[in-house]
Amino acid sequence: MTESQSSTRRVALFLLLMVLVGLNLRPALSSLAPLLARIQADTGLSALAIGALTTLPVLCLGIFAPLAPWLSKRLGPEITLSLALVALILGLLIRGAPYVPLLFLGTLLVGAAIGIAGTLLPALVKRELPAGADLMTGVYTMALCLGGALGAGLSIPLAELWQGWRPSLASWALLGGVALVAWVALMPRSSRGAAVATPGGSMRDLLGQPLAWQVTIYMGTQSSLAYIVFGWLPTLLLQRGYSESEAGWFMAASVLVQLVSALGAPWLARLGRDQRPALLLVLGCVGAGLWLLLQGPIAWRWPGVVLLGLGQGGSFSLALTLIVLRTANSRLAGKLSGLAQGGGYTLAATGPLAVGMLLQMEVGLTAITATLLLIVAVAAGFAMLAGRNRRLDVDVGGRLATH
Repeated sequence: MTESQSSTRRVALFLLLMVLVGLNLRPALSSLAPLLARIQADTGLSALAIGALTTLPVLCLGIFAPLAPWLSKRLGPEITLSLALVALILGLLIRGAPYVPLLFLGTLLVGAAIGIAGTLLPALVKRELPAGADLMTGVYTMALCLGGALGAGLSIPLAELWQGWRPSLASWALLGGVALVAWVALMPRSSRGAAVATPGGSMRDLLGQPLAWQVTIYMGTQSSLAYIVFGWLPTLLLQRGYSESEAGWFMAASVLVQLVSALGAPWLARLGRDQRPALLLVLGCVGAGLWLLLQGPIAWRWPGVVLLGLGQGGSFSLALTLIVLRTANSRLAGKLSGLAQGGGYTLAATGPLAVGMLLQMEVGLTAITATLLLIVAVAAGFAMLAGRNRRLDVDVGGRLATH
């Protein structure tokens, strides 16, 4: 086998593994939302407690994401990712146990596992495919979106098949098992070992860079909208008058549409000098889609589904793309990924909780829609800053700077 053929095979194998892992990082979240009404009816949990259930995994994403660079440095990214998949499988199984506290415990473990695994992916892509890291980010983001669509669309059918919401939630551990077996079996052949450390660029240095915070807050605001959709869109659509089945399929279709923009947004971002036009376009689609679904004419529900999907797939794909575009090497990408996803998801966790509180206070759908559009506006403001053509790098003196 020639060196070129070996390199091509290696890239293809790496992408396959990334897709398999990516498929597991959203069903654990999106499969919960369509079942919330059944969970609440069965367990007697209040709207606020259900809101905490949807917020908990997102909060764990934020809390545990910064651990990923630390674990990766000590264990290597490949072993760290294997352990994260093991934790994900255990969390899914525990969440399906017939005891309400275990529902929360399993959800916590799921959030921790996804936070660590998701943070590792941008740095791995930057390491393995430095020249096309932005475009390859779109590939595994597409896998994330596909996993989210499967979780949303199959949750109710699986609950009917298995005659209960608990087996429906736990059944996603099977997909995690497939990814874990593939990752462990192929990991030795796809590993390059740890990246060579370069001086400078500590987390303390990174915290002093405005660009890092701009990327983080953009990540947090757009993620807040994503997890509100994952956690509450079916419930909000039920209030609008749709059936449980319709609400689940609208959400699934919206997440499925994300496949198109998740893959296409990084290509779109390459057309200009920076990413600001692309960022504003996808956020505009998010705002329009939410308004059409929650306030617009019923006849426009499917355009709303499509616009929301295009916007959210593109905004998340670009958020991850910014991590690799705004850093000069894989080490900095890993640290910025830890900060952006750690701080961003902690910020994002306030979104589902806020919607749960608004529903607990019986606030109307119009006020909730206005709140969501306000978050879109804040995300657009930080997109204008994070989208500029700038990059974090270590200068000749070993100091982290923005160029």
